[in-house]
Amino acid sequence: MTDTKTKIAAGLERAFAARGFAEPSVEDLRDAAGVSLRTLYKYTPSRADMVVAALEHRHGRYLSHLFEGLPEAQEAALDVLFERVGAWMATETSHGCLFHGAVAADPSSEGLLELLVRHKAEVAHRAAAATGLDGREIDLLMILEGLTQTWSLHRDTAVLSAKRLGHGLRMSGTA
Repeated sequence: MTDTKTKIAAGLERAFAARGFAEPSVEDLRDAAGVSLRTLYKYTPSRADMVVAALEHRHGRYLSHLFEGLPEAQEAALDVLFERVGAWMATETSHGCLFHGAVAADPSSEGLLELLVRHKAEVAHRAAAATGLDGREIDLLMILEGLTQTWSLHRDTAVLSAKRLGHGLRMSGTA
C-alpha cells in the first residue's frame, strides 16, 4: 500500500470507528484522511470503497496487534491472545466490532459480508494455529466473539472468562 493510500485508510478507519458509517459526511472523511477531496476520490472512488479501505486497514492492524510476538508456548499464547483482545477493546473499540458495524449499516452489501467472513476466518485460523487448537477454529471464534461482545460490560472479568473457556477447550480434546 502506498503512503498516501495508507494515510487515507488510517484516517477513514478512525472516522468510521469514532462516528459510525452513516454519520460522517464526505467532507468529514476527507478531513479525517488529511487529503484533498480529489485525492480521496482518486484512491477511494465511492463511499463503499472508503468503508472497504478503512476495514482492510483495520484488519491488518488487528492481526498485527493479536499475533505479532505471541509466545511460542501454545498455552501461554492462548492467554496472551485473549489479553490482547481485551487491550484492543480498551483502546480501539470499546463498543464492538467495526466489521459487524459495517455490515449492520449496509446489510445488503455482499462485499462487506464477504470482508467480515474473511476477517473472522483469518483471525480464527491464526488463533488456532498459534494456540495448537487446529480444527477448533469455530470454537475459538465463539470465545473471541463472546469476548468482544461482553468486554464493554465486564472488561477484565470477560478476559478471565475467555481464558477459562479457552483452557477448557484445550482440555476437551478434539471436536
